[in-house]
Amino acid sequence: MMADTPHLNICNLTMTYGDVIIQKNLNFTVNYGEVFIIMGGSGCGKSTLLRHLVGLMEPSNGDVFVGGVNLWQASTEERNQIISRNGVLYQGGALWSSMTLAENIALPLNEYSNLNQKQVQEVISYKLSLVGLAGFEDYYPSEISGGMRKRAGLARAMALDPEILFFDEPSAGLDPVSSRLLDDLILELRDSLGATVVIVSHELASIFAVGDNSIFLDPDEKTIIASGSPKKLLETSDDPRVKQFLTRTI
Repeated sequence: MMADTPHLNICNLTMTYGDVIIQKNLNFTVNYGEVFIIMGGSGCGKSTLLRHLVGLMEPSNGDVFVGGVNLWQASTEERNQIISRNGVLYQGGALWSSMTLAENIALPLNEYSNLNQKQVQEVISYKLSLVGLAGFEDYYPSEISGGMRKRAGLARAMALDPEILFFDEPSAGLDPVSSRLLDDLILELRDSLGATVVIVSHELASIFAVGDNSIFLDPDEKTIIASGSPKKLLETSDDPRVKQFLTRTI
């Protein structure tokens, strides 16, 4: 880790689908150990931006630097190494329904590590215990609640001890109590593992509970129209679009 280098540095990023511009000229940084929120209304490109940050989509223009390394100018081997140090939790947990929780978590371990099966089982048990699911190794996703599936997805995302954890709407579909428990868990894991966390979210309670810094994407201007601590933006932003988003009732 280099103290004077952001963990993520996004420079003049433009995202497109074909000829359609989704967002353009995005510039922001994410510091080491930060919980960074990507927010904005539906259809503004939040999840698309996340896919660019994790290395699943190449920008139409601009650069993504991870720890000072340009992701898309790196060699294929170096880029794959960088991507392998990411953990991603998708909206629905994205667990394989035909596999047990243990088998789901074993997937990245078997693919990207040199651990033997005894070591893999030890890691599985440890990761599940971290998210409060000790003893659930042999359960299938259909046999547990939505909140538990999210936590199991988080255990899989953490399987390889990632440097950056990416979350796509982690609280979507959860009741307020489960959502708050997941927020608390994210902060606990950030503190204990020292990971950087990037979250796509429109859930205000979660945004204010965990966010250190943020950007606000606008679908009309197709760029960032506000950035900073979500709580600070609530107090100081005079942009009506940002104010409406941060003060809305659901």
